[in-house]
Amino acid sequence: MPFAHGAACPPPRPGGPRAPAGMGDVPEPCPQAPLAVLSKVELRVSCKHLLDRDTLNKSDPCVLLLMQSQGQWMEVDRSEVIKSNLNPVFAKIFTVDYYFEEVQKLRFEVYDSHGQAGVGTHDDDFLGGMECTVGQIVAQKRVTKPLFLKYGKFAGKSTITIISEEISGNNGYVELAFRAKKLDDKDLFSKSDPFLEIYRIDDDRSEQLVYRTEVVKNNLSPIWEPFKVSLNSLCSCEEKRKLRCVVWDYDSRGKHDFIGEFFTTFEEMQKAMGENKVQWDCMNPKYKIKKRNYKNSGVVVLLDLKIHRVYSFLDYIMGGCQIHFTVAIDFTASNGDPRNSCSLHYINPYQPNEYLKALVAVGEICQDYDSDKKFSALGFGARIPPKYEVSHDFAINFNPDNDECEGIQGVVESYQSCLPKIQLYGPTNVAPIISKVARVAADEERTKEASQYFILLILTDGVVTDMADTREAIVRASYLPMSIIIVGVGNADFTDMQILDGDDGVLRSPKGEPVLRDIVQFVPFREFKNASPTALAKCVLAEVPKQVVEYYSYKAFPPRCPRPPTPDPSLGSPQ
Repeated sequence: MPFAHGAACPPPRPGGPRAPAGMGDVPEPCPQAPLAVLSKVELRVSCKHLLDRDTLNKSDPCVLLLMQSQGQWMEVDRSEVIKSNLNPVFAKIFTVDYYFEEVQKLRFEVYDSHGQAGVGTHDDDFLGGMECTVGQIVAQKRVTKPLFLKYGKFAGKSTITIISEEISGNNGYVELAFRAKKLDDKDLFSKSDPFLEIYRIDDDRSEQLVYRTEVVKNNLSPIWEPFKVSLNSLCSCEEKRKLRCVVWDYDSRGKHDFIGEFFTTFEEMQKAMGENKVQWDCMNPKYKIKKRNYKNSGVVVLLDLKIHRVYSFLDYIMGGCQIHFTVAIDFTASNGDPRNSCSLHYINPYQPNEYLKALVAVGEICQDYDSDKKFSALGFGARIPPKYEVSHDFAINFNPDNDECEGIQGVVESYQSCLPKIQLYGPTNVAPIISKVARVAADEERTKEASQYFILLILTDGVVTDMADTREAIVRASYLPMSIIIVGVGNADFTDMQILDGDDGVLRSPKGEPVLRDIVQFVPFREFKNASPTALAKCVLAEVPKQVVEYYSYKAFPPRCPRPPTPDPSLGSPQ
């Protein structure tokens, strides 16, 4: 893996100051200003079949990471330069802030570096670029896409692969420290300049670079600096997963000499520390075959291992936890006759009504975290066919055996289709809806796994009339894998609805029992009329990651082992 250790990347490319790491679009103020749960995501980059721009040698690639901010691309960070390599695996780990409730657009640009002359200053330096979002990478864990030159032209067969892993202040991580003894000397006039690489071997037998140490000059018994890696990164939460550790003699031209390798597991590392047997023979397979008395090419010693285990929202998502989204729509008579343009349910062919705006804003975020993209859609407060009896928990597709719709568009179509078939009535009772979703969540709880979490979006034009039953239902739901978002549509006085939110005090049942955790977020839609379409989603979904972690922490359910990356045809397929 040729690379230029310590090679200084050229100065920032023209076009403005460098943005802070993880910087995204400047968020619009949220009326109730809930604090979003911040996670940080590691992005690891590798490329295949890059264009060769050098006459006498191969390209010296460097990757720039840009993030869209207020409609403009701002440079966030850049990788090291890897000398003479068209299939580089970059040791640089890009770190970006991750928000569940936002869409964060990224752009990766690959350049052939010419030292301090600057990256990106000449068209000939550009090897290709790729755009995606943080959410897409997180949901799939690994994304491979072709690189494009200007004007949408393919950069030959060049591809770029991005692998995401979470590292937050609360994430599990391990501290490791290594040294080596009596390594083979690969240099004629001095001693070897060794560095160590650790690779994780995935289920498809591919190898992912986990960490590359610094180079220790002129030393056959080097002591490398201690380092930290997330447990997800090191072994994908599987302690028996095989690790390949390779020792190289650094060469400034990129043609590093192989000294030796050994295989281990994180489980073996921990056991070795406990038994004080913390070293491995560093083996060169060729020498083992050719040399009769060959023993090793040195030994590698594990000096220290410290492990810290605390789970975060992304641990659960990357472990395969699905977000199941349910929307419940208020069809009470106070909304007005849908055929009248003054009605909150009026379908204007040129402008979506407030119900549709709220549904789409929240649903489009949630759909990235549900693999089958099927969403339950319910209605309440209407008389429904065929008997036209009042119902407070009916499927808006009128299929009592399956209330799910295909994607957010399917929910929109079912909503528009059901309006002419029902009679708006009342009262505004939401406890039946909460209890219905809670029953499904209770079934999920019995699996004793962090496999599915439920978000219920209630869209209503007035204060609920079954407040006592609603408070009781919320208290019951607070013990389940469930969160509730209530959006007030129209101009009603929603003051009493703030009681359900719990931000100003602990919500209690009519009998005085407190909620186990705050699972309700209420906002009036009118406070977002002058905001961008995504502002509502940012506000109401900001608390969901914290609520997910609180529930699974209370239950002491760890994340499941990460599922294999799921390819998305629009993003390319994994290598």
